[in-house]
Amino acid sequence: MKSAKNKKYTPKQPVAIIGAGIAGLAAAVRLAVAGNAVTVFEASGTFGGKMHQFSLPGGYRFDAGPSLFTLPQLVDDIFRLAHREPAEYFRYERLDPITNYFFADGTLLTAWADAQKFAAEVETKLGAPAAAVTQFLARSGKAYDATAGTFLHKSLHKAGTYLSPETLKAVAALPQLGLLGTMHQRHAKAFGNDPRLVQLFDRYATYNGSDPYQAPATLSMIPHLEHGIGAFYPEGGIYAIAESLARLAEEFGVKFRYNEPVEEIIVADSRVTGLRTALDVYDFGRVVSNMDVMPTYRRLLPGQPAPERTLAQPRSSSALIFYWGIAREFPELDLHNIFFSADYEREFQAIFQEKTVGDDMTVYVNVTSKKTPTDAPPGHENWFVMVNVPHDQGQDWDALTAKTRRVVLRKLSQALGTAIEPMIAAEKAWTPPGIAADTSSFGGALYGSSSNNALAAFLRHPNFSGRLEGLYFCGGSVHPGGGIPLCLLSAKIVSSLINEE
Repeated sequence: MKSAKNKKYTPKQPVAIIGAGIAGLAAAVRLAVAGNAVTVFEASGTFGGKMHQFSLPGGYRFDAGPSLFTLPQLVDDIFRLAHREPAEYFRYERLDPITNYFFADGTLLTAWADAQKFAAEVETKLGAPAAAVTQFLARSGKAYDATAGTFLHKSLHKAGTYLSPETLKAVAALPQLGLLGTMHQRHAKAFGNDPRLVQLFDRYATYNGSDPYQAPATLSMIPHLEHGIGAFYPEGGIYAIAESLARLAEEFGVKFRYNEPVEEIIVADSRVTGLRTALDVYDFGRVVSNMDVMPTYRRLLPGQPAPERTLAQPRSSSALIFYWGIAREFPELDLHNIFFSADYEREFQAIFQEKTVGDDMTVYVNVTSKKTPTDAPPGHENWFVMVNVPHDQGQDWDALTAKTRRVVLRKLSQALGTAIEPMIAAEKAWTPPGIAADTSSFGGALYGSSSNNALAAFLRHPNFSGRLEGLYFCGGSVHPGGGIPLCLLSAKIVSSLINEE
């Protein structure tokens, strides 16, 4: 009897995937395991999309994009689906602490993984009652448990979703989800005695590129992912996630065509029949786009009607990232570090109303050499320094980048008590136009559309086309959203739709 690892799968139908980002890789594996012949077309020379890696002179390695890893079981599930032992491909550790917070008034707070310990830290450092924190996190957990099965794991655009037991459970929980309020209003009600604690919880809106002063209170369940389930670090860095899935895909016969951007999705009689690149025309009855929906329609389907109302949804924020090789170690820093602005509302007003970068901004510093020492030379660190900014709409990014760099250096130097600029031994910057060019993300918006209204989840593009048979979508610009976990879930949804057919 053949082992599951050596089991032969009968091909069902050829499927093309456009883009080897994390969702494209996950979809490729899931479809290949089900017996489909899968080919992935990637415009760049490697896999990963925003999740790629690079090095700077002097021995500094960086994960270019995502840096926070939650819900690792979503990766494990893919390996188990393939009858593989996850740990043979991919290992990770649970973080404790999760994040170091540096507030504008000089307060330092450590976010411990354990909810009780975190709450005690909040009471000691901020004076807010520990019970307020633990009760809030408990409510977040209940809301997540009640709704995730419907709103994250299934298509919101299929009638069958609304007839399931999970949906009835989610509907019953709606009164507690605060559909009519904003994240900030919910946090101010829970923690109004200390604006610093409100700011800490408001920042979770940035996990999907949104504004806590506009985003619905339903997103207040996001902290549960860290304090209820846990935050994790993959052995070798975030890139290891993409690397392990690409390896598994190849084992199941997935073909990768790198440096071969798709130029057109071919349609006949309202049905996808293939795609065209500069090298050839290929026949495919199913095409999955892991490209942002905006360029998918504008570039690859120029002759087809586009869902204009969906495409007109407000974009999420983008990022301005500085990658610095730092010629010193800072023991006060950990893997994840947040340096808050003094006026959070003003910061988001600049991003979402004025489409610019304010005079003070929150700075995120990720230092993977804390966990993977080989990411920097001995005695040095690799700093991924990120600021939330608007997506590209023709702003003067040279000027904004220079301004932001000055503010960030001043802010970090003051908080850490030493001049940072003289310690920068290697440097690179990634701007919204650069992100757009490198990853086909419209305007460099990291999460497609924002979640700045109560119906945002329902207004995101579905995982399939309502007009063109055989066309599907995965990735951060479609349901259920951006970020590693949601991209993995989009791959699960789209592969289920195809396999069920």
